[in-house]
Amino acid sequence: MSRAVVAEYDAAENTLRLVEPLKGVSDHAKVRVSIETEKDFDPVARLASLNAPTADIEQMIAETLAGRR
Repeated sequence: MSRAVVAEYDAAENTLRLVEPLKGVSDHAKVRVSIETEKDFDPVARLASLNAPTADIEQMIAETLAGRR
């Protein structure tokens, strides 16, 4: 299972603080963390690096939902 969540790093406490608990994750479970600082993250560059077609998000959602019917 893979999903993205936002956390705040507290260097003094050496912890990551989540906005809300992780549903479906047991207490003390080991999780993998990927660090992307806001200044390093460029969503347009990330999309371009995928070398995949892109489209208007509303159009993509409509087409996806139409395919599920």
